[in-house]
Amino acid sequence: MTSATIERVETCLVDLPTIRPHKLSVATMHGQTLMLVKVYASDGVVGIGEGTTIAGLAYGPESPESMKLAIDAYFAPAMIGRDATRIQALMAHLGKLVKVNHFAKSALETALLDAQGKRLGVPVSELLGGRRRDRLPVAWTLASGDTAKDIAEAERMLEARRHKVFKLKIGAKPLKDDIAHVAAIKRQLGDRGAVRVDVNMAWSETQAAWAIPALADAGCELVEQPVASAAALARLVRRFPVALMADEVLQGPESAFEIAKQQGADVFAIKIEQSGGLFAAQRVAAIADAAGIELYGGTMLEGAFSTVASAHLFASFANLQWGTELFGPLLITEEILATPLDYSDFELTVPAGPGLGIELDEARVKRFVRDGLMKVTR
Repeated sequence: MTSATIERVETCLVDLPTIRPHKLSVATMHGQTLMLVKVYASDGVVGIGEGTTIAGLAYGPESPESMKLAIDAYFAPAMIGRDATRIQALMAHLGKLVKVNHFAKSALETALLDAQGKRLGVPVSELLGGRRRDRLPVAWTLASGDTAKDIAEAERMLEARRHKVFKLKIGAKPLKDDIAHVAAIKRQLGDRGAVRVDVNMAWSETQAAWAIPALADAGCELVEQPVASAAALARLVRRFPVALMADEVLQGPESAFEIAKQQGADVFAIKIEQSGGLFAAQRVAAIADAAGIELYGGTMLEGAFSTVASAHLFASFANLQWGTELFGPLLITEEILATPLDYSDFELTVPAGPGLGIELDEARVKRFVRDGLMKVTR
């Protein structure tokens, strides 16, 4: 294969409305901002990647704005003229020049993999070892903060056969109120829908030790990141008849190894952005598998491009015991793809075309680009 070099990199911020406010313990989201990056190569192939966060800087150290700045000022100039086909070598080079910035690195790696798949005529999943499944079960997050509204929303999802696993965002209210909220929803759904919760690190270890048994009694099957520290999470694991999942403490392969060494979680939430890209997330999953830790395909409430990149990775996993949470595009009111993704019968179909297998609707996206600006680095 003839080598192709990177000729230019373009970035923009796309501000999109969501179907409802999304309440977390750390913040309430009223919309979603995507940082889109396009990598143009000398052979005419263009790859697209995406960086997205939950609630800006309330969740973690990167924001769409900081990702764009990092790419424009540091990553893109270092990429121009480099071989676009040697993705892992290029990402290792960039890793030496720019520390951390996992979300920005994930966006760039996604764009490079999208381009390479198009170049070779194969889906990204084939570049990651080959897919084992074509469809992925998808959970839905109930996060209005109102019990009646959440129940009505869950009923609509069940009736439409779109989701039958529901994750409840809790942690912002008093413990008893949160538990009553979870119990009421599970009581209404019964065996028709599974219920899980995400606390987003809001509880102390003492609060978690009190609340988790009550959640188990209410019918909750999984508790995601109830406490902030990996050490506290490890002390809580296996004390209760409910699975505990690590999320925010997972920041790439090194952290995954430390948590696995401490037997610090029953489940890992695999996120490509939080891990630092698809290859790093693949290594996180391998560490979990080796340690007997089960897997869940997580999300940063991403738009279509990071969601589909994640889907290609999760489709390649030997084990995916807890399904996925790749509902991000369904939270956004505006369709930005030429052909929408297929969410049906409680699952997402992994696109089969070259690269990510999706196409951006350029005209529609232009309506939502912040200030109408796209930064170009040549």
